[in-house]
Amino acid sequence: MAKTGTTTQGLRAAIERSGYYPALVAEAVEAAVGGEPIASYLVHQETTFDANEVRRHVTVLVLTSTRFIVSHTDEQNADTSSPTPYATTSTESVKLGRISSVVLSRVVANPESYTPGTLPREVVLTIGWGAVSRIDLEPAACGDPNCDADHGYTGNSTADDLSLRVSEAGDGPETVRQALAFAQALSEATAATR
Repeated sequence: MAKTGTTTQGLRAAIERSGYYPALVAEAVEAAVGGEPIASYLVHQETTFDANEVRRHVTVLVLTSTRFIVSHTDEQNADTSSPTPYATTSTESVKLGRISSVVLSRVVANPESYTPGTLPREVVLTIGWGAVSRIDLEPAACGDPNCDADHGYTGNSTADDLSLRVSEAGDGPETVRQALAFAQALSEATAATR
């Protein structure tokens, strides 16, 4: 479930409502934010199924006046490295000026009768700041169907350091609204730094 808002107390309450190791997650996020005022945040807890295991993780996105902070916490079962279950929490702090793209993909039902303001049934927020890039290559070809020359490769490079998907069916309509609000706040903040 995603939560969004603008205060430190609201952020802590949203982390606690997620129910996912709230003391651990809150401590990591609050350490990364420091004393900087919070402009907006989004807390998204997700459950996935991996073979015969149920895995949970939480992503917390925080926007301040100067930084975008992303925190991610995963739980792991006991394995060869640890005899007991454990969780891994990581935080990354990115200067707003480093964010190169904020992509918001909206999925709407019945687009032929779409009414402005109608809530999308799903949104995917993709944020790029240059830490991770994906390169998709394929053999290049010319328009001649009989040509067997080597034309090298063609492709594209996409920055997608973070991709977060929320849906009305899985997360509820309020979560979709909250993701839209955070995406707008982040887009406006990055535009102001250029």
